[in-house]
Amino acid sequence: MVKLKYKAMSLSAFRFYRGTCHLFYEDLSAADILPSSPLTWTCGDLHLENFGSFKGDDRQEYFDLNDFDEAMLAPAALEIARMLTSIFIAFDSLGLKDDEALKIAQSYLNSYSTTLKNGKAISIDPRTADGIVKAFLTAVEQRKQKELLKKRAQIKKGKPTLLLDKDRHFEIEKTLKKELTIFINDTIINNKYGSYDYKVQDCVFRLAGTGSIGVKRYMFLLKSMNTKNKYLLLDMKQALTSSLQPYIKIRQPNWGSEADRVIAIQQRMQNVSPALLTPTVFKDEPYVLKHLQPTEDKINFELIKDRINDIDKVIEDMAVLTASAQLRSSGRQGSAIADNLIDYGQNMLQSGDQVAILNYALQYAKQVKKDYKEFMTGYNEGIY
Repeated sequence: MVKLKYKAMSLSAFRFYRGTCHLFYEDLSAADILPSSPLTWTCGDLHLENFGSFKGDDRQEYFDLNDFDEAMLAPAALEIARMLTSIFIAFDSLGLKDDEALKIAQSYLNSYSTTLKNGKAISIDPRTADGIVKAFLTAVEQRKQKELLKKRAQIKKGKPTLLLDKDRHFEIEKTLKKELTIFINDTIINNKYGSYDYKVQDCVFRLAGTGSIGVKRYMFLLKSMNTKNKYLLLDMKQALTSSLQPYIKIRQPNWGSEADRVIAIQQRMQNVSPALLTPTVFKDEPYVLKHLQPTEDKINFELIKDRINDIDKVIEDMAVLTASAQLRSSGRQGSAIADNLIDYGQNMLQSGDQVAILNYALQYAKQVKKDYKEFMTGYNEGIY
């Protein structure tokens, strides 16, 4: 798994950045040069790939922040600096011009500040979206479950089974597979899907993302025993300590587990959270259980890299969602109240805070590319 993670990180500076969240905060804490900002709930690992679509608990599709593994209470500027750095690195990896990246980063900052200043949290779904995001959500909304199942499963000897994939899906040892099957069958009885009498048909070890490659993560295929051709795909991911933990000195709530932390912050920041989002414990380790979110339900910037106006609009939407998540979770267990966030948004539009954060992101993007080059030297020499 370590080899697979390093392989993924070797693909581009952006993948390297995604896989080294801890380095970002280690360097940022040592620099200590960002302007002061209100405490907010943060996803902790904000970048272009951590926005996507999912089906909410109300069965509606949403476009929103969607990864909270590193989530913590932290100064707002840290979240923004990580996002801006991702824009500069991703645009460089896509071969886009430096001036275009700078313009869009400034657009992100302006949209973020304006949304905070207005003090109103906004959500994006097929009814409220426009541009690329609207087309994207409409396509997701119209996709049938059987299309998703066709990509993930097959009928083998009369039984539905999950497809193995040398890059993403791996066979599980028989004893563990049996233990997982019993665990999920018992778990599903106690939630709202219990009335469908779902039973596990198969499960595999799953790789997804970059930073989380190697974390214990399982995908389950369940079938309803009383409704014909009704299936359910579940994702169960181990919850580990946030990469920010060593570098954030702010007192955090006393969470019951790391899974409780992830889900509590996610539910505060998102307008509607994914279906079946639940903390659970398997073999004394905390996990986050949820409806499977397909990895393809993210904006593929590679496909639209020649459409700079569309990219600009997508990233403006991401800025609005970032500010909205902070407003939505304001005043909770130490986070700034909405009035303070409104003042911060107003001040950002008038002060030099935007420039300071932008300059840090620009300089740190150069550091990431330098680190990536050094990493690749070692990778190519077989050190890893």
